[in-house]
Amino acid sequence: MMTFTACNSSKNVNNAAYNLLLKTLYKNTVPLVNVEQLSKELPADSIVLLDSRAKSEYEVSHIKNSIWVGYENFDSTKVLDFPKDTAIVVYCSVGYRSERIGEQLQEMGFTNVYNLYGGIFEWANRENEVLDSTDTKTKKVHGFSKSWGIWLNKKVEKVYD
Repeated sequence: MMTFTACNSSKNVNNAAYNLLLKTLYKNTVPLVNVEQLSKELPADSIVLLDSRAKSEYEVSHIKNSIWVGYENFDSTKVLDFPKDTAIVVYCSVGYRSERIGEQLQEMGFTNVYNLYGGIFEWANRENEVLDSTDTKTKKVHGFSKSWGIWLNKKVEKVYD
């Protein structure tokens, strides 16, 4: 069984301001895993990555081998076949929606659930690979909105609906 050491912060490109924002968003109900920890472990068959963003966000880009489960219409059927002790890392744009989905997974009995600190924004800002809807490498990340897109650095191509 894969487990991570829970983290409390990260060294984001936007650093102090971004970390402060995340501190105000998170309720700390789901243990956090940082980008460095996750990237060292991937690819790993023992880790399930769940993307809890809107389908349109996922189609712009996602982390390799992640499963889209959504947020507003969370599709729990996509995890029903996994053992309850499976290492699951949930992510969204910055970590708010993924924490809510992580809570639902815990309520379903999953015992090894983590929230990716800083979400796909942090992942992409650290120049980790993201894939588009055809599983081709891309520099594009859905910025959610222009006010949230400010947290993506200049090397990332921001996309909005």
